[in-house]
Amino acid sequence: MNIMALDIGNTKIAVGLFLDGQEQFIVKIPGQSTDQLRQVLLDGWAKVPVSPSSKEGKRDGVIVGCSVKPAWTRLVEHILQTDLGEPLKLIGRDLPLPIPVWLDDPAQVGPDRVVAAAAAYDVVEDAVVVADFGTAVTIDLVDKHGVFQGGAIMPGFEICLQGLYENTALLPKVELTRPTEPWGRNTADAIRCGLYYGAIGALEEIVRRYAERIGTWPQVVMTGSGGELIHQDCPFVDNYVPNLVVKGIVLAYRKYIQQKAELQ
Repeated sequence: MNIMALDIGNTKIAVGLFLDGQEQFIVKIPGQSTDQLRQVLLDGWAKVPVSPSSKEGKRDGVIVGCSVKPAWTRLVEHILQTDLGEPLKLIGRDLPLPIPVWLDDPAQVGPDRVVAAAAAYDVVEDAVVVADFGTAVTIDLVDKHGVFQGGAIMPGFEICLQGLYENTALLPKVELTRPTEPWGRNTADAIRCGLYYGAIGALEEIVRRYAERIGTWPQVVMTGSGGELIHQDCPFVDNYVPNLVVKGIVLAYRKYIQQKAELQ
């Protein structure tokens, strides 16, 4: 099975290529970089083999994605249709979510959250929390039965840094790095300490409250660029998995094909 998986986020678009189930590459592109995005899509799709049964030379693959930014979805679909003549199958629109969702309105949940949670549960096969530190931070719970129960959302590091800079008179704009001390001896380091250790503390507290409700401490999986920065100081986190959403997209499509075959 050959799949190009697209995670259309708020600031970047991740493109992953999987041939016969094997990861070939995953790259992240700024969403506003249209030329770069087009080239990655064209080059990636060119690696997909042509279907032996196709007289038109169509490639034996599918392009699947999930999106939280409609404007970029339209851009991607335009590139795929114009340059490749291929459709984009969106999870939550064209394809079902890969696990049950127990929410007030399942249609409102970001499909990226659900596919990441499904990918983690597929490995853990027990209660699991997925913490995705991206533009926004989502901390989601899947119960032991594989049901997406919901989660918590808070602003990501860049939003916090930008908010402090834009809404105060004297606080500087800083880049978040791992602090060398628990407290800062200057304003920039104090901001870094506050955001860095504040995020770790918030995550641990939220997971603790989940654990109290379900009666057991769940496994905790972290992903996202912010997670790459802080996971080493989170002893309660079991694994850091980069590109978990992209891997969840592939899993979602495989499950869809499997369930479709079982119904035939």
